[in-house]
Amino acid sequence: MCLYAFQQKWCKDMETVAFDNLNFDANGLIPAIVQDADTNQVLMLAYMNAESLRLTLETKDTHFWSRSRQELWHKGATSGNIQKVIDVRVDCDADTLLIRVHPAGPACHTGEQSCFYRNMKAENK
Repeated sequence: MCLYAFQQKWCKDMETVAFDNLNFDANGLIPAIVQDADTNQVLMLAYMNAESLRLTLETKDTHFWSRSRQELWHKGATSGNIQKVIDVRVDCDADTLLIRVHPAGPACHTGEQSCFYRNMKAENK
């Protein structure tokens, strides 16, 4: 879903998916990959329920469902590191979202730009 007028030419050629056709899991959640719209860097992975997705589309700020706290979460509400939504894309199975954003600061609670700042160490056998 394209949210800004400057995207209309590009967006008209993209297939669209209706909200009701999204495949939320048994807990009513859908994974949302957040990506910097300018650099294409993957910033974070979070989960959305129908309400957080609706809020995200309405406000153009990311909102998620916190699985640990069992509550809605407005990204950047306390830190100021909000994420302005540029567009929302849906994968081929309609069970994962790609949210492209302009971040106001680091995405990770550690202060790192991306939550994916570590490499996995190979096991020595």
